[in-house]
Amino acid sequence: MMFLRLFALTVTVSAVSGFVLPTSQRYVTALQTKNSDRARVERILEESMGDDWRLFRAKLVAQEKAQKEAEKLTKGQGASNSSSIPDGINNTKAASSSATHDELEKQGQLGDLFGAAISSIFKSKHSHNTEKQKVKQQRDADANIYRGDSVGRGISAEEFLYQDPFVSADELPIHLKPKPCVPVNKHRWAHPIEHIEPGCVLIANEKLGGVFHQTVVLIVDHHEKTGTTGVVINRPLDGNLLKIASEQECNLDLSLKLAFTSSPVTYGGPVLTEEFAVLHSFGHVEGSKKLAPGVFIGGSEELMNEVRINRFSPLKALFIKGHAAWVSGQLEREIQKGVWYIASASSDFILRYAGAPTTEEDDAKDLWADILTCMGDEYGDIARKHGGRGDRRMMP
Repeated sequence: MMFLRLFALTVTVSAVSGFVLPTSQRYVTALQTKNSDRARVERILEESMGDDWRLFRAKLVAQEKAQKEAEKLTKGQGASNSSSIPDGINNTKAASSSATHDELEKQGQLGDLFGAAISSIFKSKHSHNTEKQKVKQQRDADANIYRGDSVGRGISAEEFLYQDPFVSADELPIHLKPKPCVPVNKHRWAHPIEHIEPGCVLIANEKLGGVFHQTVVLIVDHHEKTGTTGVVINRPLDGNLLKIASEQECNLDLSLKLAFTSSPVTYGGPVLTEEFAVLHSFGHVEGSKKLAPGVFIGGSEELMNEVRINRFSPLKALFIKGHAAWVSGQLEREIQKGVWYIASASSDFILRYAGAPTTEEDDAKDLWADILTCMGDEYGDIARKHGGRGDRRMMP
């Protein structure tokens, strides 16, 4: 493949079952992991507290998009109103407006003369009265300041959650009522981003053929010197782990086969297709790597123990056969040529084939088109025009 090259000389097999990571990454991953009990609790707390910075970014993107659409709508209405007036009426109004302008200009000049004369007569008396009024207003303000009537009046009372006469400028943000924001579906969101980051997805251009036709690739690791690794997450294979591991050449321990017999399997890419990685939402267990809030890859040994005590379902573990790899700078060049669209997507999109829930709004059998549709604008047009083939394909 012109897009992918195996660089096995620069990487070694890590503790993550079957997955290839740089040696330095192996040690960092081992230091950052913890026992399965703590990992599970942390994941539950993170989910209950809504601690997902990607969702916060998605809300900001949605807000900016809504503001731009509102501005376009306002400009469009202004243009339509002006264009709806016939040309004859416009010309008549223009001529009339010109004549009226000349007449008003003459009247204005006369008015300035009269105004100057009158102001010269009453100037001293008027200015004296104005000064008195200012002094009186200042005295009233000084007398009433301890009532709290004039404290914090830079913002209207309706904008405050509650009244506090001693609020400071630094405290104003926490006293203000939150402004309405564009709702974002926690389960279903996706938007384009301009940079590659672990946990983002690459959406294949509709013109890309071969094994990556209409694929969604989850980025696992990205570094400007060591390159990029990722896994395809929308090519489910027919049969469970036991069936596929028994029929095809693979390096998978028998105990894992028996523990995860019913687990789904997907084609992950053309590199090291005999190796497996596991994608799940259980938690940051030993041997795993956290890609995004609620999304983890690796740690099959710890997960196997959880399955044995019935605390983790094999159906929520997606085994990925093989992976994709790019040498340094290769993926950036492909993106510049339009081979991939970069996007940030919800955890439920990423875990579609790892037991994540689906709704009637989802296109449960076409993740590629589903994410593009959710991204909206021209991406939605691409999904409508080229989607429909589904995720299940004949894979090598």
